[in-house]
Amino acid sequence: MSRTATDPGSRSAQELEALALRAGRELEEAPPQEVLRWAAETFGSRFCVTSSMEDAVVAHLASSVFPGVDVVFLDTGYHFPETIGTRDAVAAVMNVNVITLTPRHTVAEQDAEYGPRLYDRDPDLCCSLRKVEPLRRGLAGYDAWATGLRRDESPSRANTPVVGWDPKRGKVKIAPIARWTQDDVDAYVAEQGVLLNPLLWDGYTSVGCAPCTRRVAAGEDARSGRWAGTGKTECGLHT
Repeated sequence: MSRTATDPGSRSAQELEALALRAGRELEEAPPQEVLRWAAETFGSRFCVTSSMEDAVVAHLASSVFPGVDVVFLDTGYHFPETIGTRDAVAAVMNVNVITLTPRHTVAEQDAEYGPRLYDRDPDLCCSLRKVEPLRRGLAGYDAWATGLRRDESPSRANTPVVGWDPKRGKVKIAPIARWTQDDVDAYVAEQGVLLNPLLWDGYTSVGCAPCTRRVAAGEDARSGRWAGTGKTECGLHT
């Protein structure tokens, strides 16, 4: 299947939700490539992959069954240089179409309106402005989106469906590697030579915006370096 495949006919939200719930049951134990092939054949160019550029695993899996698939990346303005470098490398060497979304306001404009270091004072609002709202706009032209969520990452993700319904956005939400463990990811990366963010070799086990991400000590939870000390565990994209 190619990126120029004809779009399917328009579907109502009710039809999409029913489709998602049925596929969630039928594809629960399917391998990731089968799940992504179903998405490509079902939605055509109205399907995309989202990536934080912590790694390119789902983008790589999707490109193997849907060459030229859209890979949507949120440039919050606060990313590590290594994350931007990973995005650029993915765009350069993989058969995908990287699309970069940006917030309505630059960091300087946000500072002027809300005050500096909003991420310290109100991280939920900062994430809403710089992640949630841009993704809402960016997904407007799609019926389905794929993420790299895994059930083993945190208690809040333990019930992630392989295919589910995203009521907040009115989209089919696909998590093709939901059943994978970190060992599965590592094996796929090693076997396929998949691009990884260099920060993963520098003590970071989960990579987000630079001001809100720290290195993780041995024995700590993999996501403990995100919003450390705030009680916050999710940016709002998946809740």
